[in-house]
Amino acid sequence: MDAPKQPLLAVDDPVLHAFAEEVGAEGPVAIEGNRTRWHVGGDLAADARVIKAPTGMVAYAPEEMTAQVRVGTPVAEFHAALAEKGQRSALPERGGTVGGAIAVGQNALSMLGRGRVRTSVLQIRYISSEGRIISGGGPTVKNVTGFDLPRLMVGSLGTLGLLAEAVIRTNPIPEVSVWLRSDDADPFGIAATVLKPSALLWDGTATWVELEGHGIDVAAETAALAASGTFREAEGPPALPAQRWSLKPSELLKLTGAEFETGEFVASVGTGTVWAAKPQPPRQLNRAAQLLTHRMKAEFDPPGRLNPGRTVETA
Repeated sequence: MDAPKQPLLAVDDPVLHAFAEEVGAEGPVAIEGNRTRWHVGGDLAADARVIKAPTGMVAYAPEEMTAQVRVGTPVAEFHAALAEKGQRSALPERGGTVGGAIAVGQNALSMLGRGRVRTSVLQIRYISSEGRIISGGGPTVKNVTGFDLPRLMVGSLGTLGLLAEAVIRTNPIPEVSVWLRSDDADPFGIAATVLKPSALLWDGTATWVELEGHGIDVAAETAALAASGTFREAEGPPALPAQRWSLKPSELLKLTGAEFETGEFVASVGTGTVWAAKPQPPRQLNRAAQLLTHRMKAEFDPPGRLNPGRTVETA
């Protein structure tokens, strides 16, 4: 997927205009990608018209560590293009599209090393409820004044606008990446031993650590882990259950209680993300958060036509 040699910010893209026309200004409508996160936030209303987002890389500036991509592009295809220049992004590689990852707000397994999706989306373009192309943010990593529209759209499930295109911050692929496993380590004490693991996973018994960086640094960090337990090299991370939870990092210690049996979950220590065999109970937003959520929906989508049936309150 070669990117054309053009400025990073495409001002007048006929592909986006065609997409806006397809969205239109009337009737319930939703975007589908690869449906890897299709039921997050509730089931789509039966009468919603389902369309596809545009695909393809628009521009790539590896020296600026930014890439402009249409959100229907599979994450695997996007990362393959970045890898040609020795780079990657914070988006997760679980079979979905760029837009799906942004709309759900799902981070990569190696979030501690790659960063969060919410802070990696520098600019967003979406189609409004009125069928207009709206842009927010800036195409570079420099600070942008004004309302932070990209962060608002990350995790909004497409209920505020149908995502079309994004400028995403990239980062270098590390020289060395290794997974280690221990059956006797305390996962909550490793942060005091290792400077910066890219991932730290725990299933109630076993602990997995991903170390990345220059070879000499990874070797030193591997040696330092001996103070926390007996580690051996692993082929990769554990298999992840299908359901994704979002908890406070401090709540992870409770996962071995009556709510879970060991092996029914994989927790990302330090982030609060948990993959479990059963869905997370619906979150109960406080009154202020509920009012804010409803107000934002009313402001961005008065007729309620974008991804009807879904709500961030149940995501």
